[in-house]
Amino acid sequence: MRISTRLLAAASFAAMSLLAGAALADGDTIVIGTDATYPPFESLDAGGKFVGFDIDIANALCDQMKVKCTFVNQDFDGIIPALQAKKFDAIVSSMSITPEREKIVDFTNKYYNTPPAIAVPKDSTIKEPTDEALKGKSIGAQSSTTHANYASAHLKDAELKLYPSADEYKLDLGNGRIDAAIDDVVVLSEWVKSDAGACCKMLGTLKIDPVINGAGAGIAVRKGDTALKDKFNAAIAAIRADGTYKKIQDKYFDFDVYGD
Repeated sequence: MRISTRLLAAASFAAMSLLAGAALADGDTIVIGTDATYPPFESLDAGGKFVGFDIDIANALCDQMKVKCTFVNQDFDGIIPALQAKKFDAIVSSMSITPEREKIVDFTNKYYNTPPAIAVPKDSTIKEPTDEALKGKSIGAQSSTTHANYASAHLKDAELKLYPSADEYKLDLGNGRIDAAIDDVVVLSEWVKSDAGACCKMLGTLKIDPVINGAGAGIAVRKGDTALKDKFNAAIAAIRADGTYKKIQDKYFDFDVYGD
Protein backbone atom coordinates (compact mmCIF):
# COMPACT_ATOMS: atom_id res chain seq x y z
CA MET A 1 0.00 0.00 0.00
CA ARG A 2 1.09 3.53 -0.76
CA ILE A 3 0.37 7.11 0.24
CA SER A 4 0.96 10.40 -1.55
CA THR A 5 2.31 13.33 0.44
CA ARG A 6 1.05 16.12 -1.82
CA LEU A 7 -1.79 16.81 0.55
CA LEU A 8 -1.52 20.58 0.71
CA ALA A 9 -1.92 20.87 -3.05
CA ALA A 10 -4.96 18.64 -2.92
CA ALA A 11 -6.49 20.41 0.06
CA SER A 12 -7.21 23.52 -1.99
CA PHE A 13 -9.70 21.49 -4.01
CA ALA A 14 -11.50 19.93 -1.05
CA ALA A 15 -14.19 22.56 -0.61
CA MET A 16 -15.08 22.46 -4.31
CA SER A 17 -15.40 18.70 -4.11
CA LEU A 18 -18.29 18.72 -1.64
CA LEU A 19 -20.82 19.04 -4.45
CA ALA A 20 -19.12 16.49 -6.71
CA GLY A 21 -21.24 13.46 -5.81
CA ALA A 22 -23.89 12.32 -8.26
CA ALA A 23 -26.07 9.25 -8.53
CA LEU A 24 -24.86 6.55 -10.93
CA ALA A 25 -27.10 4.93 -13.48
CA ASP A 26 -26.63 1.52 -15.10
CA GLY A 27 -24.24 1.80 -18.01
CA ASP A 28 -22.48 4.93 -16.75
CA THR A 29 -18.70 5.14 -17.00
CA ILE A 30 -16.41 5.53 -13.97
CA VAL A 31 -12.93 6.84 -14.76
CA ILE A 32 -10.33 5.40 -12.40
CA GLY A 33 -6.87 6.82 -11.76
CA THR A 34 -3.99 4.44 -11.06
CA ASP A 35 -0.19 4.52 -11.07
CA ALA A 36 0.64 1.57 -13.30
CA THR A 37 4.17 1.03 -11.98
CA TYR A 38 3.32 -1.20 -9.02
CA PRO A 39 3.06 -4.89 -9.94
CA PRO A 40 1.38 -7.17 -9.05
CA PHE A 41 -1.26 -4.58 -8.12
CA GLU A 42 -1.19 -2.36 -11.19
CA SER A 43 1.05 -2.21 -14.24
CA LEU A 44 0.93 -2.16 -18.03
CA ASP A 45 1.47 -5.33 -20.06
CA ALA A 46 3.46 -5.47 -23.29
CA GLY A 47 0.43 -4.27 -25.21
CA GLY A 48 -0.15 -1.28 -22.94
CA LYS A 49 -3.15 -2.84 -21.19
CA PHE A 50 -3.74 -2.18 -17.48
CA VAL A 51 -3.28 -5.41 -15.51
CA GLY A 52 -2.96 -6.50 -11.88
CA PHE A 53 -4.89 -7.26 -8.71
CA ASP A 54 -6.19 -3.70 -8.27
CA ILE A 55 -7.29 -3.58 -11.91
CA ASP A 56 -9.15 -6.89 -11.68
CA ILE A 57 -10.80 -5.80 -8.42
CA ALA A 58 -11.85 -2.48 -9.96
CA ASN A 59 -13.33 -4.21 -13.00
CA ALA A 60 -15.21 -6.67 -10.76
CA LEU A 61 -16.59 -3.78 -8.71
CA CYS A 62 -17.72 -1.97 -11.83
CA ASP A 63 -19.38 -5.15 -13.12
CA GLN A 64 -21.18 -5.44 -9.79
CA MET A 65 -22.30 -1.81 -10.02
CA LYS A 66 -23.34 -2.30 -13.67
CA VAL A 67 -21.12 0.51 -14.88
CA LYS A 68 -18.14 0.65 -17.22
CA CYS A 69 -14.61 1.19 -15.91
CA THR A 70 -11.91 3.06 -17.80
CA PHE A 71 -8.42 3.69 -16.43
CA VAL A 72 -6.07 6.68 -16.52
CA ASN A 73 -2.36 6.31 -15.73
CA GLN A 74 -1.19 8.94 -13.24
CA ASP A 75 2.05 9.24 -11.27
CA PHE A 76 1.34 8.47 -7.64
CA ASP A 77 2.71 11.70 -6.22
CA GLY A 78 0.16 13.70 -8.23
CA ILE A 79 -2.76 11.31 -8.04
CA ILE A 80 -4.83 13.09 -5.36
CA PRO A 81 -4.52 16.53 -6.99
CA ALA A 82 -5.61 14.91 -10.28
CA LEU A 83 -8.65 13.37 -8.56
CA GLN A 84 -9.56 16.75 -7.08
CA ALA A 85 -9.15 18.37 -10.49
CA LYS A 86 -11.69 15.83 -11.82
CA LYS A 87 -9.26 14.09 -14.16
CA PHE A 88 -10.93 10.91 -12.92
CA ASP A 89 -13.67 9.85 -10.49
CA ALA A 90 -11.82 7.51 -8.14
CA ILE A 91 -8.35 6.22 -7.27
CA VAL A 92 -7.67 2.48 -7.25
CA SER A 93 -3.92 2.33 -6.72
CA SER A 94 -3.08 0.51 -3.48
CA MET A 95 -3.70 3.75 -1.60
CA SER A 96 -3.48 3.50 2.18
CA ILE A 97 -6.37 4.84 4.24
CA THR A 98 -4.72 7.27 6.66
CA PRO A 99 -6.10 9.96 8.97
CA GLU A 100 -4.12 12.65 7.14
CA ARG A 101 -5.59 11.78 3.78
CA GLU A 102 -9.11 11.34 5.14
CA LYS A 103 -9.14 15.10 5.74
CA ILE A 104 -9.19 15.80 1.99
CA VAL A 105 -10.66 12.71 0.28
CA ASP A 106 -13.25 10.12 1.20
CA PHE A 107 -12.37 6.43 1.29
CA THR A 108 -14.30 3.25 0.83
CA ASN A 109 -13.84 0.38 3.21
CA LYS A 110 -10.54 -1.42 2.71
CA TYR A 111 -10.18 -3.97 -0.06
CA TYR A 112 -6.86 -5.36 1.18
CA ASN A 113 -4.35 -4.88 4.00
CA THR A 114 -0.75 -6.10 3.97
CA PRO A 115 2.32 -5.04 6.00
CA PRO A 116 5.56 -3.37 4.87
CA ALA A 117 8.69 -5.46 4.45
CA ILE A 118 12.41 -5.26 3.71
CA ALA A 119 14.31 -6.90 0.84
CA VAL A 120 18.11 -7.16 0.55
CA PRO A 121 20.64 -8.64 -1.88
CA LYS A 122 21.11 -12.39 -1.48
CA ASP A 123 24.68 -11.93 -0.24
CA SER A 124 23.71 -9.28 2.31
CA THR A 125 25.09 -9.56 5.84
CA ILE A 126 22.02 -7.81 7.29
CA LYS A 127 20.29 -10.36 9.52
CA GLU A 128 16.95 -8.81 10.50
CA PRO A 129 14.61 -5.94 9.59
CA THR A 130 15.34 -3.71 12.58
CA ASP A 131 16.69 -0.20 13.02
CA GLU A 132 19.75 -1.61 14.79
CA ALA A 133 20.52 -4.09 12.01
CA LEU A 134 20.05 -1.42 9.33
CA LYS A 135 22.12 1.25 11.13
CA GLY A 136 24.38 3.01 8.66
CA LYS A 137 22.90 1.11 5.71
CA SER A 138 21.22 2.73 2.71
CA ILE A 139 17.59 1.83 2.21
CA GLY A 140 15.56 2.65 -0.89
CA ALA A 141 11.87 3.53 -1.03
CA GLN A 142 9.44 5.02 -3.50
CA SER A 143 8.89 8.67 -2.64
CA SER A 144 5.53 9.86 -1.30
CA THR A 145 4.60 6.44 0.10
CA THR A 146 3.79 5.08 3.52
CA HIS A 147 6.92 2.97 3.21
CA ALA A 148 9.13 6.03 2.88
CA ASN A 149 7.32 7.59 5.85
CA TYR A 150 7.72 4.36 7.84
CA ALA A 151 11.47 4.25 7.20
CA SER A 152 11.82 7.89 8.27
CA ALA A 153 9.97 7.21 11.52
CA HIS A 154 11.17 3.74 12.48
CA LEU A 155 14.48 3.17 10.67
CA LYS A 156 16.09 6.45 11.66
CA ASP A 157 19.63 5.08 11.79
CA ALA A 158 19.51 4.02 8.13
CA GLU A 159 20.18 6.36 5.23
CA LEU A 160 16.90 6.71 3.31
CA LYS A 161 17.15 7.16 -0.45
CA LEU A 162 13.95 8.07 -2.31
CA TYR A 163 13.02 7.09 -5.85
CA PRO A 164 10.23 8.26 -8.20
CA SER A 165 9.13 4.67 -8.82
CA ALA A 166 9.54 1.19 -7.38
CA ASP A 167 11.31 0.07 -10.56
CA GLU A 168 14.14 2.49 -9.88
CA TYR A 169 14.91 1.38 -6.32
CA LYS A 170 14.75 -2.25 -7.49
CA LEU A 171 17.36 -1.49 -10.15
CA ASP A 172 19.68 0.12 -7.60
CA LEU A 173 19.20 -2.72 -5.11
CA GLY A 174 20.04 -5.28 -7.78
CA ASN A 175 23.13 -3.33 -8.83
CA GLY A 176 24.40 -2.93 -5.27
CA ARG A 177 23.92 0.84 -5.08
CA ILE A 178 21.74 0.52 -1.98
CA ASP A 179 21.77 -2.04 0.83
CA ALA A 180 18.04 -2.66 1.26
CA ALA A 181 14.58 -1.61 0.11
CA ILE A 182 11.27 -1.14 1.87
CA ASP A 183 7.86 -1.68 0.27
CA ASP A 184 4.68 -3.72 0.61
CA VAL A 185 5.38 -7.37 1.46
CA VAL A 186 3.44 -8.53 -1.61
CA VAL A 187 5.34 -6.26 -4.00
CA LEU A 188 8.72 -7.35 -2.68
CA SER A 189 7.94 -11.06 -2.30
CA GLU A 190 6.58 -11.26 -5.85
CA TRP A 191 9.60 -9.37 -7.17
CA VAL A 192 12.23 -11.58 -5.52
CA LYS A 193 10.50 -14.63 -7.04
CA SER A 194 10.81 -13.15 -10.54
CA ASP A 195 13.79 -13.18 -12.89
CA ALA A 196 14.19 -9.42 -12.39
CA GLY A 197 14.41 -9.91 -8.62
CA ALA A 198 16.73 -12.93 -8.66
CA CYS A 199 19.41 -10.72 -7.10
CA CYS A 200 17.60 -10.39 -3.86
CA LYS A 201 15.75 -12.01 -0.96
CA MET A 202 13.17 -11.11 1.66
CA LEU A 203 14.62 -10.02 4.99
CA GLY A 204 11.27 -9.95 6.77
CA THR A 205 8.09 -8.00 7.46
CA LEU A 206 7.72 -4.95 9.69
CA LYS A 207 5.12 -4.29 12.36
CA ILE A 208 2.31 -2.13 11.00
CA ASP A 209 2.15 1.40 12.39
CA PRO A 210 -1.57 2.29 12.19
CA VAL A 211 -0.85 6.03 12.03
CA ILE A 212 1.55 5.68 9.10
CA ASN A 213 0.31 2.57 7.32
CA GLY A 214 -3.36 3.24 7.88
CA ALA A 215 -6.25 0.79 7.97
CA GLY A 216 -5.57 -0.92 4.67
CA ALA A 217 -5.88 0.04 1.02
CA GLY A 218 -9.11 1.73 0.01
CA ILE A 219 -10.63 3.44 -3.00
CA ALA A 220 -10.41 7.23 -2.80
CA VAL A 221 -13.16 9.50 -4.11
CA ARG A 222 -13.60 13.24 -3.93
CA LYS A 223 -14.64 14.63 -0.57
CA GLY A 224 -18.41 14.51 -0.29
CA ASP A 225 -18.98 12.00 -3.12
CA THR A 226 -21.03 9.77 -0.84
CA ALA A 227 -23.06 8.22 -3.66
CA LEU A 228 -19.98 6.78 -5.37
CA LYS A 229 -18.37 5.74 -2.09
CA ASP A 230 -21.51 3.87 -1.02
CA LYS A 231 -21.77 2.15 -4.40
CA PHE A 232 -18.18 0.97 -4.12
CA ASN A 233 -18.69 -0.23 -0.52
CA ALA A 234 -21.76 -2.25 -1.49
CA ALA A 235 -19.85 -3.74 -4.41
CA ILE A 236 -16.85 -4.66 -2.23
CA ALA A 237 -19.16 -6.48 0.18
CA ALA A 238 -20.89 -8.24 -2.72
CA ILE A 239 -17.73 -9.58 -4.37
CA ARG A 240 -16.44 -10.69 -0.99
CA ALA A 241 -19.69 -12.61 -0.40
CA ASP A 242 -20.10 -14.23 -3.82
CA GLY A 243 -16.54 -15.56 -4.16
CA THR A 244 -15.39 -13.14 -6.86
CA TYR A 245 -12.86 -11.52 -4.53
CA LYS A 246 -11.29 -14.86 -3.60
CA LYS A 247 -11.09 -15.89 -7.24
CA ILE A 248 -9.17 -12.71 -8.07
CA GLN A 249 -7.00 -13.02 -4.96
CA ASP A 250 -6.08 -16.62 -5.78
CA LYS A 251 -4.98 -15.55 -9.27
CA TYR A 252 -2.21 -13.45 -7.73
CA PHE A 253 -1.51 -14.65 -4.19
CA ASP A 254 -1.34 -17.84 -2.15
CA PHE A 255 -2.48 -16.13 1.08
CA ASP A 256 -5.28 -13.89 2.33
CA VAL A 257 -4.50 -10.29 1.35
CA TYR A 258 -7.73 -8.91 2.80
CA GLY A 259 -6.37 -9.18 6.35
CA ASP A 260 -8.22 -9.04 9.63
